[in-house]
Amino acid sequence: MSDQDDLKIYTDFMHELANAAAVVSLKYFKKHIDVESKGSKLGTSFDPVTIADQNTEKAIRELIRARFPDHNISGEEQAAEQKGSTFTWVIDPIDGTRAYITGIPTWATLVSLHDGNKPIVGLLDQPYLKERYVGTAKGTFFNGTKISTRPCDDIFKATISTTDPLQLFNGPVEQDAFFRVASRAKMMRNGYDSYAYAMIAAGFIDIVIESGLEPHDIQALIPIIEGAGGIVTNWQGEPCDKGGQVLACGDKRLHEEVVKLLNITTDEL
Repeated sequence: MSDQDDLKIYTDFMHELANAAAVVSLKYFKKHIDVESKGSKLGTSFDPVTIADQNTEKAIRELIRARFPDHNISGEEQAAEQKGSTFTWVIDPIDGTRAYITGIPTWATLVSLHDGNKPIVGLLDQPYLKERYVGTAKGTFFNGTKISTRPCDDIFKATISTTDPLQLFNGPVEQDAFFRVASRAKMMRNGYDSYAYAMIAAGFIDIVIESGLEPHDIQALIPIIEGAGGIVTNWQGEPCDKGGQVLACGDKRLHEEVVKLLNITTDEL
């Protein structure tokens, strides 16, 4: 079997996972459900989790165990399952739980398959809006139609986004770096969690800058953006599949400019 055949098996399976996850996540969305906190996160003392997060991940894991029993599984809400495989399924059952519990449909189910070197398939599914993005090195597809990022080679022409510029950066140094870029952008639209990355892939947003991400927050989004022609790295321009500081751009020329802005030292200001 060729690598391309393998890739099709995995992308087809992503649709099965998305369908199963949607049954669970939509059951609780826009309902009054209990919300617990897992503790502090960056600039807040609140990191929410609900039964929807937990049960959605459970449904995804069950399908993966049945179809690929030898593969590792890593998810946000349950312990990692290490099988000694080079392949790991990485799950964020509801990315954007804050949006979810406030009834805003910018949350998404994220799933990626990491081959030991990098994530090779990424899924972002927003079932309430009926929007599904699947990306690989062969391209990125929105509801079955191939999409691409838009050209933008100048920060002054760009639209920029982050989830929360006040609470979700690691202190004033990172906040200042973000606003140094954002102050030059044509437009800033914040608060969209992983949905903003999908908008990069679809050609509507140019830059997303975030910090404090976990692997499950970003891995699915890397093949989605890269498959559409964009680039996702850390703030230094290096791989970010382990999380941390993340910079995503639709245009690689713009990415070079933003990396420089993020890394200006005090002496250069």
